[in-house]
Amino acid sequence: MKIFFDGGCRPTPGTIELAVVVRGRATILRDQGFGSGTDAEWLALIEALRTGLSLGAEPFVLLGDCAPVIEQANRRARARGSSDDHLRRFLELAGERQPAVRYVKRSQNLAGIALQKLHPR
Repeated sequence: MKIFFDGGCRPTPGTIELAVVVRGRATILRDQGFGSGTDAEWLALIEALRTGLSLGAEPFVLLGDCAPVIEQANRRARARGSSDDHLRRFLELAGERQPAVRYVKRSQNLAGIALQKLHPR
């Protein structure tokens, strides 16, 4: 199962909003605190993980378009500052079941597309 995630804030830093899309259904969470774009991406990834875990034993992959967060979640890059805190929360939530976290282009990220619809140009 594919679970798409994306987070953002306007302005940056600013109020965080995030989206998770699974099985064609978008869940958008607004007013998720104050932070940077990176904080928003981490919170979206953590929400996507919660969503996947809540759906049961079916294997899932988490798909997002923020390469630095994905590299850190996969332990291929060092997380510093608030990213380190977010990584610890992510790993604690994942437990023994380390989910696949993969990069997709912005144009293919259904969660990013859902967030973009909130802010037409």
